[in-house]
Amino acid sequence: MKVAVVGTGYVGLVTGVVLAELGHDVTCVDRDKKKVDMINSGISPIYEVGLEELLKRMLLEQRFRVITSIADATKACDVVFIAVGTPPGEDGTPDLTAVKIVAQEIARNIEKPTIVVNKSTVPVGTGDLVEQFMIDAGVPANMVDIVSSPEFLREGTAVADAQKPYRLVFGAKRREAAIRLVELYAAQECPMYITDLRSAELIKYASNCFLAMKISYINALSQICEQCGANIADVAKGMGADERIGKAFLNAGLGWGGSCLPKDTMGLVSVAKDFGYDFGLLKAVIDVNEDQTQRFVDRIESRIGGFSGKTIGVLGLAFKGNTDDIRDSKALVVIDRILKTGGNVRAYDPAAMENTKAEFPDITYCHNGYEVAERADCVVIVTEWREFASLDLVKLGQAMKNRVLFDGRRLIAAEFAQRAGFEYHTIGQQTVAKTVGSGD
Repeated sequence: MKVAVVGTGYVGLVTGVVLAELGHDVTCVDRDKKKVDMINSGISPIYEVGLEELLKRMLLEQRFRVITSIADATKACDVVFIAVGTPPGEDGTPDLTAVKIVAQEIARNIEKPTIVVNKSTVPVGTGDLVEQFMIDAGVPANMVDIVSSPEFLREGTAVADAQKPYRLVFGAKRREAAIRLVELYAAQECPMYITDLRSAELIKYASNCFLAMKISYINALSQICEQCGANIADVAKGMGADERIGKAFLNAGLGWGGSCLPKDTMGLVSVAKDFGYDFGLLKAVIDVNEDQTQRFVDRIESRIGGFSGKTIGVLGLAFKGNTDDIRDSKALVVIDRILKTGGNVRAYDPAAMENTKAEFPDITYCHNGYEVAERADCVVIVTEWREFASLDLVKLGQAMKNRVLFDGRRLIAAEFAQRAGFEYHTIGQQTVAKTVGSGD
């Protein structure tokens, strides 16, 4: 099929190149000319495992391109995806400005029967709104179908998730339109669910918010473990063995961040409010997540006697490993607190340092973890990059002023840290004191 994808962010670009890999003729659209030129030259504007290699291959095979004109991309298409940002407002309500602009532009340029697919995360009822734009623009009812197909891509594994999805959801008023989307993705042979428009819109919120709830639940339990002497890893393992619960999203840590869970939890609270329901459970989930990071920073500050005049090494800046995305990263919370109370920060991340420089231009950016540790009063692991789990702890400790390690992602085994001479603090278990005379 001939496909257009409006938007070249994490969702739009990945969706476009994977649809091209499935054999379709794909045109992506972005109004940023520099970004368009970059992508057309084979350079991905975002860090995502496997994306740049796939992009180059699809460009070489001439099944994928990026242009700046929505009109030129959509006129002759069978399917048009809307994959633009919907950032939350102050009350959590998603901002649909970009969706509205794109929908109106598509409406002005439809020349043949077209399926318009909303891939952006939007409130329930947005499909009806997009349909009204089409009607107001004079598009005949038999010329357009609106479909909601929420994305379930995880940053860091987005390409793999798009190539082998757990499921695909298509919500439409006419079943025939949803069937066309089934045909578009037929080569993927994954479970596909056809539902009504509004149910599809709610499925994305419902899924992400449930995962957020699991994370906040295990993090709340981790606080109890720290006080009573239990180990949250063992608690989570025992819980996860129950197939009704499952082991996924039971890794205690600093809480969730990124572009999806913060936005979607606030979004669903807002959606519920619009329909007259006070979603107190989800509000508590959000509160636990915010408290988790602050409690961790409180522990660091208390242990080293305040941040003023101290040097803190921060390992990890992205909100999670395998991405350069710093949106709602817990590292930003940690750094901001240190700087505001008079501390100094030395930081390293394999992919996200350039993005972080826009937020914190004056901290010291390092080339590796060992450089971060130089004369540090403590080192804090904030992001679960694999390379941090394999650090030579003896070498790390030798560079530090004080061998104090705060592991916010439970990457290091406590006994290894202790053997290397560290006082080890983490989430969900009590502090492990260093062994006297070790690590030298």
